[in-house]
Amino acid sequence: MSSETRGPVGVLLMAYGSPNSLDEVLPYYTDVRGGHAPSAEQLAVVYDHYARIGGPTGLLAISEAQVAALQARLDATAPGAYRVYLGMRHWRPYIAGAVRQMAADGVREAVAIALAPHDSRISVGGYIASVEKALDALAQEAGGTPPVHFSFVRSWHNEPHFIQLLAERVSEALERAFTPEERDAVYVIFSAHSLPERIKTWDDPYPTELRATVASVTQRLGLGEARWTFAYQSAGRTSEPWLGPSVQEVIPQLAARGVRAALVCPVGFVADNLEILYDIDIELRDLATRDGLHLERIAMPNADPLLIEALAHIAQRAAGVEEPA
Repeated sequence: MSSETRGPVGVLLMAYGSPNSLDEVLPYYTDVRGGHAPSAEQLAVVYDHYARIGGPTGLLAISEAQVAALQARLDATAPGAYRVYLGMRHWRPYIAGAVRQMAADGVREAVAIALAPHDSRISVGGYIASVEKALDALAQEAGGTPPVHFSFVRSWHNEPHFIQLLAERVSEALERAFTPEERDAVYVIFSAHSLPERIKTWDDPYPTELRATVASVTQRLGLGEARWTFAYQSAGRTSEPWLGPSVQEVIPQLAARGVRAALVCPVGFVADNLEILYDIDIELRDLATRDGLHLERIAMPNADPLLIEALAHIAQRAAGVEEPA
């Protein structure tokens, strides 16, 4: 991106989206399904999950806090040089609306960062497709080229501040959630959202980048191979196979080996959402309890200063701006 860009560089943070009340579960879930309404049975399952966590996940408020913190961080070193926006893939405020607002605000150069650290055609590719669709619509309305030029950040799985944050959250959870007797034997389960196995036929970078993140975190922690594993979580309810092993498979295997305490570190997520608050905190913890295993998880990054520092460096690099010494 040219250093002579006139006006502020737009920074679009993109999150998945989440309903803000139980009344929004049906339209949200319909959006996730590409506009196809779920069956009554499918809706009942998802509705029950949101009901059991108390309704909204708080993702919107968390995402807005991330935007505000990143704006403040960028303004601290380059006042007026950046303008940060929020766009959701499957709920309000939608990515399309954010792109349209950027154009209306006179932003001409922008960086798009998905709040998903690991690249995949399905995940990050979907966010990029949403931006490109919005740009195409604006171009058609204007009868010319898109009014905003975007640079897309496809991956930030080994961003140093992100790795530092995960390592610190593991250490903090070990001290906070386990007794001294448990602490030396706690087994760490690193997890990420599963994707359909067909991504392997595309040479998709997702599994490789996940392994790289875990390797960096375990190295920073000095965590031996006998103390951790990696598993996928939150696979979709479809007939096709999804990446494994799943966390549901790993828990009974650990229990059978005599492990009595485990800590989940969801490296594929950066904020509290349904996959954290229900899939881990309720469903997986219930399974672990039945198997006699004390299960805890790290506190999610949300708007932690280290995550914001990571995003600031990512945005500056993508904008072609030298980071402060």
